[in-house]
Amino acid sequence: MGGRRRVGDVLPLRLKPFLDPDNRAFWTGGAGGDLMVHRCDDCGWWTHPPRPRCRRCLSTRVRPRRTAGRGRVATFTVNHQPWIPGSDLYIVALVELVEQAGLFLTTNLVDVDGSEVELGMEVEVVFEEAGDGIHLPLFRPVGRR
Repeated sequence: MGGRRRVGDVLPLRLKPFLDPDNRAFWTGGAGGDLMVHRCDDCGWWTHPPRPRCRRCLSTRVRPRRTAGRGRVATFTVNHQPWIPGSDLYIVALVELVEQAGLFLTTNLVDVDGSEVELGMEVEVVFEEAGDGIHLPLFRPVGRR
């Protein structure tokens, strides 16, 4: 599904997330190229960020499921401020996944210039290896390599 990147291909440093039983699959699924998001076995509702209960029906029968790894840019900002030494422009985006209306991920867009990004742009996941089994999900325009 998604490609993989090494740390430093786009932004020299990204903070590694703290892993817990609820979010582990989300942060490590990229090792196999999979964007994993919790889905309820009772009502089918997708939930992100990961939680031990379904936000819709409150069932505890939620578990990580593989997504298509595709979505659309709902909103974005192009950051020109080098907050991390050695970093350049980067794009923070809210991506709505194709699995469900209102299922959003906050992420970075890569392999695209800030002037090319548009609302509604179709994007696909690509993973950045961060070490310790963690693979950060980033998104790029569909078809970019």
